[in-house]
Amino acid sequence: MGSAHPIVVQSMTNTDTADVPGTVQQAAALARAGSELVRVTVNNEAAAAAVPEIVEGLDRIGIAVPIVGDFHYNGHLLLTRYPGCAEALAKYRINPGNVGGKRHDENFRAIVEVAIANDKPVRIGVNWGSLDQQLLTEMMDANARLAEPRETRDVTMDAMVESALQSAALAEETGLPHDRIVLSAKVSGVQDLVDVYRMLAARCDYPLHLGLTEAGLGAKGIIASTAGLSILLEEGIGDTIRVSLTPAPGGDRTEEVQVAQQVLQSLGLRSFSPQVTSCPGCGRTTSTFFQQMAQEIQDYLRAKMPVWREERPGVEEMKVAVMGCVVNGPGESKHANIGISLPGTFEEPKAPVYVDGRLMLTLKGDAIVPEFLEILENYVASRYGVQTTAPRAG
Repeated sequence: MGSAHPIVVQSMTNTDTADVPGTVQQAAALARAGSELVRVTVNNEAAAAAVPEIVEGLDRIGIAVPIVGDFHYNGHLLLTRYPGCAEALAKYRINPGNVGGKRHDENFRAIVEVAIANDKPVRIGVNWGSLDQQLLTEMMDANARLAEPRETRDVTMDAMVESALQSAALAEETGLPHDRIVLSAKVSGVQDLVDVYRMLAARCDYPLHLGLTEAGLGAKGIIASTAGLSILLEEGIGDTIRVSLTPAPGGDRTEEVQVAQQVLQSLGLRSFSPQVTSCPGCGRTTSTFFQQMAQEIQDYLRAKMPVWREERPGVEEMKVAVMGCVVNGPGESKHANIGISLPGTFEEPKAPVYVDGRLMLTLKGDAIVPEFLEILENYVASRYGVQTTAPRAG
């Protein structure tokens, strides 16, 4: 990650890590949804003992997603007592704010030494909800002595950046290579997120992991995360991202992966799945048919992507338009790879289909949806070739 590599989408399980089947199931679901790193909590001995079994369980079902261990308070103990855990994890996340008060440096070094021994990278993840209190107090005291003290919020932002950079320096002094370190500085406010990462990016060249911590539920979490991430990504800041949504009771954990992917795709940074352009509807589209069709097509594309991703390279960049009336329908359809313009209220009951900007045919009757999906399937088959594995030499 970092440099010219694609920005990575990350997620995290919310299962009890000691529940091996449950954690394997959720990690697999996140990976299938497109999460390229999956983080798990390693908070006690049962969780540490379970990590190798989780990695093995994922391997048995053909899921090769890297598993990151999230450590707080006792990471130095768990990683040394459970070498199988240390070896199985792809990366360790350390929060420098809670690795031990007076023994902070000793405990921090212990984790870094395990990472070095196992050739693992480390994310140093500062969080303003658990910031190093000794460092913050020192900086607050120094600020109070100034003739014109700065705002508490500004000193806190500075303390987060200092905590991350001082911890990275300590990791390198311990022997961890510079290119094995990732930094993050998590906050829960959009403007705070933008400010702290701008400061961090200006002072280092480590890969940065972006995301609001405790982004929230539903629309609030999605919108706040999108707002903060988009500003930073557009400025070239950020190498991995996570959208930390609070799922609704019984909700789908993979939603955070879909949102993260959509942020990157909407900014033109990466492509993950075909995009459906559809209008919001107005008085010209009193029928809900076009809304239902847009949903059916979106669901169809999502269901096909696990296969297409492997067999149809490039299909993730396809654009599909489903429009509700003649005003913008034909124009939007012509701009898409494949599009359909449905008849609005009082319009002639026909639906022209455009392929690569040209009118291909016009659909009528009650079978418009299955007929359009058949056209779509044929288009994918003809436009995006089947992926083949090159024969091995010799």
